[in-house]
Amino acid sequence: MHSRRAFVLGSAAPVLTGQTQRQGMFANAEAYERFMGRWSRLVAPRLVDFATLPARGRILDAGSGTGSLAFAIAQRHRGTRIVGIDPSKEYVAFASARNSFPDRARFAVGDAQQLSDAGSSFDAAVSLLVFNFIPDPRKALGELRRVTKSGGSVTAAVWDYGDGMRMLRIFWDAATAIDPSADKLDEKHMPLCRFGQLAELWRQGSLMDVREQAIDINMRFESFADYWDPFLLGQGPAGSYTRSLGGTKLDALREEIKRLIPASENGPFNLPARVWAVRGVVPARATA
Repeated sequence: MHSRRAFVLGSAAPVLTGQTQRQGMFANAEAYERFMGRWSRLVAPRLVDFATLPARGRILDAGSGTGSLAFAIAQRHRGTRIVGIDPSKEYVAFASARNSFPDRARFAVGDAQQLSDAGSSFDAAVSLLVFNFIPDPRKALGELRRVTKSGGSVTAAVWDYGDGMRMLRIFWDAATAIDPSADKLDEKHMPLCRFGQLAELWRQGSLMDVREQAIDINMRFESFADYWDPFLLGQGPAGSYTRSLGGTKLDALREEIKRLIPASENGPFNLPARVWAVRGVVPARATA
């Protein structure tokens, strides 16, 4: 029987977990928007609904990326002020440049594992599609809990890399078919990406009323090129792997993916995608 630690943290290839590697894989905000950011924008309002955020107050967005979640919160909850932090200065600059809510949302470079904010500084904390990239997610959760007021919620979501995220499942199935060594990079090995894993981490982090839920979206691709071309931009583990391939292997990967996708070269097609979302409440703190 697996230990609870193994259940929560799992095992992943080093390329999938380090903060340095994450920054290298997520250094081009424009490329990320073409690759995954457009799908983050579909998930963000659904996560806002799930998080049951307060109508007023300060919200921390940990791992704010290109700003999708912060902007969704600002649109839904006009009485809130959002602080987004991300380790990538490129992403922070991109989010700041497209910020339509400068009076209520701001972005800064920061590390969720070492927050500079005082305890109980925020009314809630959220994180979208980033917790499985944090080297020490337990430490990061402890920090989010520390800076969130008693009774406030801490909410996060990650892609279901094992089965539910068909865009990447097709990619990695094709990659391992032509290159068995790619299996060690397959995002199915990511920690915290299966049902129950985020919830267990939240319970171990002493959060109350923990609830986990699947959020499903539909990805519509206008053509095979709309699916394939963003992988060539080098973003994320899949993009990094694609960029490492030579011409012959790259062609083989493209053809294998085409074989797995039930669509014509130029016709539109849809792929389902799922994230696992978790929410917990910060318990009352002891008073002197």
